[in-house]
Amino acid sequence: MNFKDIFKNKANLVPLQGLGVLFILFSSFDIYVSPSGNDLNIGTSASPKGTVSAALRQAREMRRLNVDGIEKGINIILKGGTYSFYESLLVRPEDSGTPQSPTIICAAENEKVIISGGVKITGWKKSGKLLVADVPEFNGQPLDFRQLWVNGKKAVRARDVADFDKMNRIIRNDKVNQTLWVPAKAVKSILNAPYPEMVLHQMWVVSNLRIKSIHIQGDSAAVRFHNPESKLQFERFWPRPMIGEGVNSPFYLTNTMELLDQPGEWYHDIRTHKLYYYPKSQEKIDEAIVPAIETLVKVEGTLDRPVENIHFKNITFSHTTWMRPSEKGHVPLQVGMYATEAYRLDPQIVRGDNNHKLDNQVWLERPPASVLVKCSNSINFENCNFKQLGYSGLDYSFGNQGGKVQNCTFSDIVGNGILIGSVSPPAHEIHIPYIPRDEREICNGQQIINNLITDVTNEDWGCVGICAGYVSNINIEHNDISEVSYMGISLGWGWNQTFNRMHNNRVFANHIWHYAKHLYDVSGIYTLGVQPKTVISENYIHDIYHPVYVHDPNHWFYLYTDEGSSGITVKNNYTEGEKFLQNANGPNNLWENNGPMVNDSIRQKAGLQHK
Repeated sequence: MNFKDIFKNKANLVPLQGLGVLFILFSSFDIYVSPSGNDLNIGTSASPKGTVSAALRQAREMRRLNVDGIEKGINIILKGGTYSFYESLLVRPEDSGTPQSPTIICAAENEKVIISGGVKITGWKKSGKLLVADVPEFNGQPLDFRQLWVNGKKAVRARDVADFDKMNRIIRNDKVNQTLWVPAKAVKSILNAPYPEMVLHQMWVVSNLRIKSIHIQGDSAAVRFHNPESKLQFERFWPRPMIGEGVNSPFYLTNTMELLDQPGEWYHDIRTHKLYYYPKSQEKIDEAIVPAIETLVKVEGTLDRPVENIHFKNITFSHTTWMRPSEKGHVPLQVGMYATEAYRLDPQIVRGDNNHKLDNQVWLERPPASVLVKCSNSINFENCNFKQLGYSGLDYSFGNQGGKVQNCTFSDIVGNGILIGSVSPPAHEIHIPYIPRDEREICNGQQIINNLITDVTNEDWGCVGICAGYVSNINIEHNDISEVSYMGISLGWGWNQTFNRMHNNRVFANHIWHYAKHLYDVSGIYTLGVQPKTVISENYIHDIYHPVYVHDPNHWFYLYTDEGSSGITVKNNYTEGEKFLQNANGPNNLWENNGPMVNDSIRQKAGLQHK
């Protein structure tokens, strides 16, 4: 039925007070949106809405009024183009569908749809070897950012080394005076820089530290940092900078004009709102984009009123930002979770349940994600593309039941690709077992199937392809994970042998390769905590990187069950060698038939299943 036919039959239209639109009554309902549409339009293909939020509100009101004809669901169909968001799209409990009548947000057939949090930079002018452009305000405020994409590829934020193998190394870690001593030659060029940063390599994480002062003393320099990161960096016990013959922690410097000396690098002078770019040979800027918002979509309900039955299909989510390191630094513990307080214990805490003594305490916060799902039931993503993102791609953070992520691609992402489940609430010390009275808090039943995850963790090196914290009954199956700085899959949390809510998890037939690009104490698949009836089987893990600057070149593995891991079966995994680690494990683990002797059919069947 076309636009004219709709209006010929007035019986098929009903006015909706307050929205100035007309609803069309069909056996199923399509609401169209176009970048060139208008929110005053009625939402047909010929008269589309202009924003996704307006279409979502229309669908919400249809459900509230129980309009006839939505028994088969509501389709919010996005016509091709880029939808630029100035704030997060909020999906609420009132937007919920039912299993028989879901709300589907999808791209129109054979059309490319991008939901972007980015701003285009135009008006480039040549200045010597550099190109210069003014950075516009965003939504009435000055814009700062940490990523730039030029002609579809991420440019390099100006740094002191092009090759990470050539990073300088610290000389001494003075915890009492909260000072890092480094070679003077490493920092002489940035003594007068306004906002320099250090990225410090520490075993299984990197810290982003805003430099407060530099004092040269002979051939050494004392570097001090702003708070809160200075206090966190020097008070925490794990992980810590390495000091020892040949293993002193490496670092690189970034975010100064003085370091802008290589083609493909950029620098943003926030004081003058000028963006400088060093073009590659013969390079012409056709498109330059910087990110402006952290989260594109927030699907958020409550435990008692979850958001239910919303499906996203064939949509690209791109160009999100991550600004905490510029404002407060970033001192993570593991998988990108950053400390808000951390310190050593003396005397140590004696713990029960066969746990060793506890030598430190840590409280954590969670970085942002381009798409956040919280307190939900059956929120699905199919054939979606998560790319060019400022931190995590997709995060089922808390209180989610079910939900499927299938046939999606995750690429060019600062932090984790996919994150599922709590990694201890902010007020909950991480070594205390997380056993909520309300079991609905635990993410349960997520299906992560047949996704391509590559070039994620490309700035916060301590992140992983798929990270699952306190979860139960989840299935991570037939994914392909490569080009990651740390681990492929991390499953579990807690560092203890105390029974908790985790159980019945499955990691099956994944292909993990080209991992550990920058950090060690690593494996292709890694576990923590008590997880009865969890099975890790028929995965194919190979081709680990061997960076020269890692803290311990021998501390890498294909499979690694870490502290408290209990009740886990690890079997029939095809690995190049039998290099595995079981560290401070609990009881009832079964290891069976892992290594290069495994039947070759397992290797051949792992990874993506093509249609």
